[in-house]
Amino acid sequence: MTDATHFRAPRREGFFTPRRRRFLTSVVLAVICAIWVYPMVWMIAASFKPNSELFRNPGLIPIHPTFGNYVRAWTEAHIQRYFFNTLFVAVGSVIITTTSAALMGYVLGRRPMPGKWLLMGLMVFTVFIPQGYTIIPVFELLSRLGLGQSLWGLMLATCGQSIVVFTLLFAGYFTQVPNELDEASRMDGVGPVKTFLFVMLPLAKPIIVTVVVLQSLQAWNDFLLPLVITLANPALRTLSVGIYSFKGENFVDWGGMTSASTIAIVPIILLFLFLQRYFIDGLAGAVKG
Repeated sequence: MTDATHFRAPRREGFFTPRRRRFLTSVVLAVICAIWVYPMVWMIAASFKPNSELFRNPGLIPIHPTFGNYVRAWTEAHIQRYFFNTLFVAVGSVIITTTSAALMGYVLGRRPMPGKWLLMGLMVFTVFIPQGYTIIPVFELLSRLGLGQSLWGLMLATCGQSIVVFTLLFAGYFTQVPNELDEASRMDGVGPVKTFLFVMLPLAKPIIVTVVVLQSLQAWNDFLLPLVITLANPALRTLSVGIYSFKGENFVDWGGMTSASTIAIVPIILLFLFLQRYFIDGLAGAVKG
């Protein structure tokens, strides 16, 4: 009786065992990934096809592969100039935005000040203002400063689009840092500037990388602001505006457009792959804070 009382039948597992669930999850994610990546793979494959073959051969493997699209885009369509224009704007805006956001975030996150929450609320409010409402005032301001038709003006205008979000990211991260670090720095006779440079910034490396990646993406892919600022001076175009120029009134150079698009996306993909670990850590730390 005792044996019968303590006897338990073996637990029967259903069809969805943990191993099968993991397998099905992997299959579903692989299918979603393939659908997501396919347009980019098709674009890269199309960049090696002549225009005459582009729509007659919808497959990924070119019948008559050619590098002529890249040569034409790089030289005749001035993608070389647009590439370095974009690189100048992106690198400059990353440096200015990261430095400014880190300084403001440190003050908002670590220093008591009257009206701080009101100031942060106003900053958050500006995030919801559409870009189209601010382009004309920004362009007018740059014109009054004598920067309306220069890459320096475009770089400064690009800095202002996401700096509020980055400042709040830094502020949220610096708020998590223990106050004992500030007290230890003061006891060692270290001033606030050196504390920021040699104590706080090394701890904020994940947020710095996150800001670098996001600002690089924003500056590299922005279209509306460079389009307005470079209307009177096509030599200042960035890649996004330059790629749009492949579309004419009666003809679209799809081969040149796909090759120029490939040239545009490869650097930013390499940047993200190189910094993705720090990028994910930075977002996780910001959300946790």
